[in-house]
Amino acid sequence: MTFDEGQGYVVLATLLTPLVAMTLLVFVPGYQKTLVRWISLVAGAVMLGLSTYIFVAYQVESGGDFSPIQMQLRWDWVENTAFLGDNGIQLHLGVDGISATMALLTGVVAFAGTLASIKLDYRTKDFFILFWALVGGCFGTFFALDLFFFFFFYELAVVPLYLLIGIWGSTRKEYGAMKLTLMLVGGSVLIWIGIFAVFHEAGLGTFNLVALWEAGQNGALSPTFQKTFFPFFVIGCGVLAALWPFHTWSPDGHMSAPTAVSMVHAGVLMKLGAFGIIRLGIQLLPEGAEFWMPGLMVLGTIGAVYGSIAALTQRDFKLISGYSSVSHMGYVLMGLATMSAIGITGAVLQMFSHGVMTALVFLMIGAIYDQAHTRDLRDFGGITKVMPMWVVFYTIAGLANVGLPGLSGFTAEFHIFVGTFQTYPLFGGLAILAAAIAAAYMLRLFSMVFFGPTNPRWSSLHDLTPMERMSGALLLGAIVIMGVWWAPFVDRIGDTVELLPRVAS
Repeated sequence: MTFDEGQGYVVLATLLTPLVAMTLLVFVPGYQKTLVRWISLVAGAVMLGLSTYIFVAYQVESGGDFSPIQMQLRWDWVENTAFLGDNGIQLHLGVDGISATMALLTGVVAFAGTLASIKLDYRTKDFFILFWALVGGCFGTFFALDLFFFFFFYELAVVPLYLLIGIWGSTRKEYGAMKLTLMLVGGSVLIWIGIFAVFHEAGLGTFNLVALWEAGQNGALSPTFQKTFFPFFVIGCGVLAALWPFHTWSPDGHMSAPTAVSMVHAGVLMKLGAFGIIRLGIQLLPEGAEFWMPGLMVLGTIGAVYGSIAALTQRDFKLISGYSSVSHMGYVLMGLATMSAIGITGAVLQMFSHGVMTALVFLMIGAIYDQAHTRDLRDFGGITKVMPMWVVFYTIAGLANVGLPGLSGFTAEFHIFVGTFQTYPLFGGLAILAAAIAAAYMLRLFSMVFFGPTNPRWSSLHDLTPMERMSGALLLGAIVIMGVWWAPFVDRIGDTVELLPRVAS
């Protein structure tokens, strides 16, 4: 096992924390719910601290030799077989500016979700075992620099969703869980085919991503091969990123999932798909990316506009947020499709911004649904008078959703819109249209739920619990920090994006 700059252990510790918590919970009796909650709280706090350290400690370019991949760890797992060479399959972990930002997002959202789930009383132990498996898979996907382990952790993040939604969900939970699982597994099949095609074509006897990236840039993967197999990765990963028309699992999954799972599902899990398009598409098959990106721009734009229009027609809190997520992930795909530094930087910023913003929205939806047992906007009115703190949190999340300056949504959308107008002006105009529709559905929600006469049914509602306030404050802090202090995010992401192949400055 080797470490890079003595910091590889931090990445390893971040990955192991949820997996160790999951293992410890296996041996805790189910009736000791207080112990289960304390183990989960400690694990969440440790992950938040470690992921924050990774983000802060990541060294931005300051002259001299600059390596975008830092804090590396390598452990040989399978080597020197009939098909594999010296570096066949390795637990190779590390971070660049993109994955460091995604690690911070995962730490923030996972801890916020833990705080929101402390009140969970039904099969608490089982819930947190699956929850930590999901979070561990997310961290592993962002850290993995080996194709085999990338796919392993990617699947580890997806599989627990079926049980988390099917057991602890609501409304059409069995339907939502099954639909989500079938569509995501279908996408994973395409990714798996692409991985083995790349392994065979490169002929290096290794799944090491760094070596395969170099092979893709140096001609070992022919232009024809790249153009043929890039769709396998972009569609396979795009399913998880709510790529239109493969997005239909997402609103149903959001509607059925319990609060913490909705937060991680929308806040982090969907970002694995966009991250996969960067790692396996743009970095691994750059000529294929250059050839197919106009098509991705079309699909991303359709998703952005369609998601906004669909959200405008909904009456269910979660369906509004579910279709809003489809729209915002459409922005992410549009940013990636520009193949420009500012556009891709904006896409990654949007991944973080949407992650914390939508996690806060789902936290608030869960807080009111637990008391009212309805999510229909028409049932509410005058909530400001009985839940003022809830309204404050939801309002700020909603304003971030529509790109208000000073909040994270503006930071991300500004970069995406500039990049899109530079490369595809027509689609840039359609992106602005989607943003205008987003403002319409959000203001409509505010007017129906917050103001007017208070429905007598809700006179006994209580405001947020202390844990919900802590969770909301954490997410709100991330929204405001990115909104007013762009530099730490843009510097880390931009330094990595500028080194991606075929990306225009």
